[in-house]
Amino acid sequence: MPKLINLGSLCVDNVYSVDTIATVGETVASRNHAVFPGGKGLNQSLAASKAGAEVHHIGCVGEDGNWLKEILAEAGVNVGNVRRIETRSGHAVIQVDSAGQNSIVISGGANRSIQVLDRDAAFALIKPGDWLLLQNEINDIEDVLQEAGDRDVNVAFNVAPVDGREQNYCLDAVRLLIVNEVEAAALARESVPDTALDALCGRYPTAHIVLTLGRDGLLHGIGDHREKLAAYRVEAVDETAAGDAFVGYLMAGLLSGEGYAKALILGSAAGALAVTQEGAASSIPKYSDVLAMQNSS
Repeated sequence: MPKLINLGSLCVDNVYSVDTIATVGETVASRNHAVFPGGKGLNQSLAASKAGAEVHHIGCVGEDGNWLKEILAEAGVNVGNVRRIETRSGHAVIQVDSAGQNSIVISGGANRSIQVLDRDAAFALIKPGDWLLLQNEINDIEDVLQEAGDRDVNVAFNVAPVDGREQNYCLDAVRLLIVNEVEAAALARESVPDTALDALCGRYPTAHIVLTLGRDGLLHGIGDHREKLAAYRVEAVDETAAGDAFVGYLMAGLLSGEGYAKALILGSAAGALAVTQEGAASSIPKYSDVLAMQNSS
């Protein structure tokens, strides 16, 4: 079976439970503080591996990040190309309110220290049928996309989080573009999701565009094809990593040979289950639970 090569981030997540998320000039008290493994790259690798995919993670951590490698390795992810460097690992400060909504500040740390040797390691692993997965938490995305295009690699790009760099990316090599409403608006310069999807499908007619809408489900398009998928109804505890659970399970579904229709349902079930648990990586559901969610709908 084809495999997933994730050139992605690894983070230490500091999560604070609050009644309401702090606004400008406001100080709020946290009910508790917990530390979790995270980073969109780590979360997505973990999710894909739990869904049965062969996953190789390439990235960088600091001396404070060895446990992040261990988390992935214990889940069956190949971490032979995760380098330890002197820079501190990436980390995040996450507020989660009583409704499960979050606000996140990230510091790139080691995730912004990806070098040519890391990119070389990723491309050396890729065989026909494999997928290269990217998120917007590492450096030199432009160079990775350029090389992927030159090599005709299957690229899935989750453009998260948007930080201004995405405006300069050439996305012609991307075969699966995954965005939420904010990310779609930033790329398409359109605030209405359906209009943003149309704009992105027109700009990249051979790419599958998946636009996630949280509790309102998702939109999927390629060329002139459009479809909408409703979200599973669950009681949200913490929305952190719901998108990452979705991405990882979606990629695992595609790697197993499923079409987009079934792979998107699998990802949606995983994302829904993720919001019912606290934390990021710790909220990624087991494959058996995701299948049970699907079968109960």
